[in-house]
Amino acid sequence: MGLTGRQRSPSPSLAPTQGSCLFILFCLRLGASCPQACQCPDHAGAVAVHCSEKGLQEIPKDIPADSVLLKLDGNKISHIPNGAFQHLHQLRELDLSYNAIEAIGPAAFSGLAGGLRLLDLSHNRIRRIPKDALSKLSAKIRLSHNPLHCECALQEALWELKLDPDSVDEIACHTSAQEEFVGKPLIQVLDSGVSFCSIHRKTTDVAMLVTMFGWFTMVIIYVVYYVRHNQEDARRHLEYLKSLPSAPVTKDVLSPAP
Repeated sequence: MGLTGRQRSPSPSLAPTQGSCLFILFCLRLGASCPQACQCPDHAGAVAVHCSEKGLQEIPKDIPADSVLLKLDGNKISHIPNGAFQHLHQLRELDLSYNAIEAIGPAAFSGLAGGLRLLDLSHNRIRRIPKDALSKLSAKIRLSHNPLHCECALQEALWELKLDPDSVDEIACHTSAQEEFVGKPLIQVLDSGVSFCSIHRKTTDVAMLVTMFGWFTMVIIYVVYYVRHNQEDARRHLEYLKSLPSAPVTKDVLSPAP
């Protein structure tokens, strides 16, 4: 009985070994869930992914699905492809500032529409706002310090975005359809009553008028040519008729009928 009892009791030498193995497995699991070269510290009981200034040229593929904070600032990312964050349904803050972003896919932020609270795209190389990519987001968006081209398409896109009020004054026209607006804050230009869409419509109207005038001129030229050509044919036909010998008129034809 005593021997059997001793055999059933756990060996003191095995308990620390089992605990160490469990701890190692737990650490390995945590390490595998974090992108390489990034840190994933605990963020108020949730997952935060810090990949700032890591020399990344693209969005990491292995970002944990339960991340609430993702910092990708200070890298060399130039393009955000469609569906880059579609599995991050719990993400609340996305920092893409201080990169080299020029192109954003129309479905780049699909899957983030409901939960995202802040999207930082400041200090990049964005010239035109991808309306299809940002208009469905309810998050505050930072767009300051980008070489934006001020035109009707930009104005229409901004109408549908929720810009961050703390940085909206720093959005400036790097280039513009009108030279006098270059370098000026975009909000200041729009508050002054300027509408890039009205400028665009005026330019379009002038182009349409020039096109219509060109077509009208071509029609007039064709009509004049057609009339002159027909007059020449009519004159030749008349001269031909005049050259024909006239038939003699008989008395039987001229006499009245009995």
